[in-house]
Amino acid sequence: MKVANAPVSWGVFELTDPEHRPGYVQVLDEIRQAGYQGTELGDWGFLPTDPGRLAEELNARQLELVAAFVPVALADPGKHETGEAEALRAASLLQAVSGKEALLILSDDNGRDELRLRFAGRIRPEHGLSPDRWEIFTRGAERIAGEVLEATGLRTAFHHHCAGFVETPEELAILMARSDPELLGLCLDTGHLYFAGGDPVEAVRRYRERIWHVHFKDVDPEVAARSRAEGWDYARSIREGVFCGLGQGVVDLAAAVAELRAVPYRGWLVVEQDRLAGSDAALQDAVRSRDQLRRFGV
Repeated sequence: MKVANAPVSWGVFELTDPEHRPGYVQVLDEIRQAGYQGTELGDWGFLPTDPGRLAEELNARQLELVAAFVPVALADPGKHETGEAEALRAASLLQAVSGKEALLILSDDNGRDELRLRFAGRIRPEHGLSPDRWEIFTRGAERIAGEVLEATGLRTAFHHHCAGFVETPEELAILMARSDPELLGLCLDTGHLYFAGGDPVEAVRRYRERIWHVHFKDVDPEVAARSRAEGWDYARSIREGVFCGLGQGVVDLAAAVAELRAVPYRGWLVVEQDRLAGSDAALQDAVRSRDQLRRFGV
């Protein structure tokens, strides 16, 4: 297993204000400084989108581009065509820079549905999709994965995510059962699954054949408990630090690594510590998380 980090650990993701984000030069420099071998693309336009320039920036730091996260409102059939175009744009850049080993990471357009945003971390069955919308959601994901594979040769893994329509272990099970395992893999996120009430170690055992990519994160149990008790929305949970540095929370990461080895999983572990932009602790946390993985033998 090789280890990467991602721009989201520096606050580069859909819930943060672009004006307060650090520049990509700082983020790439610090990912390399902290001891990682790769990065994900981050939001479109954060890293250079010209393949030659992006490859030059990565090569200068001896970093690999391992994946790109693309959110699409899959429960809305009117958004599938636009989502497909955005996925193909990202996949084409990945393929040009990294070849066919990189992955397209597909997710719901998380945080856009008010109900799911408000109840993230404490989703109930009545907050979920109807059977008809599950069909729309699944077929949309498969459509995008199929087009990406045909056009670029890249595989697509689905990322379950808090504040999206596939958050809980039960929702993840539905999607995995409904979708083609040859077409749609799984990006397992240890932190999102735990905060949603799941067990990441059990998920590795259950989906061992579907796991094509792993996002490795930890959860602060006190912040998670306060979020549920006080009814915070997802944005506040992020702001309060529900996702902490590896080894500082409650997720059994050592057991997850051991279970992944047993698969055996030979892909990337991408350390992520979802945070809002503006923190001065990103580099320090990235270094500590890399050190923690070394203690697990990774």
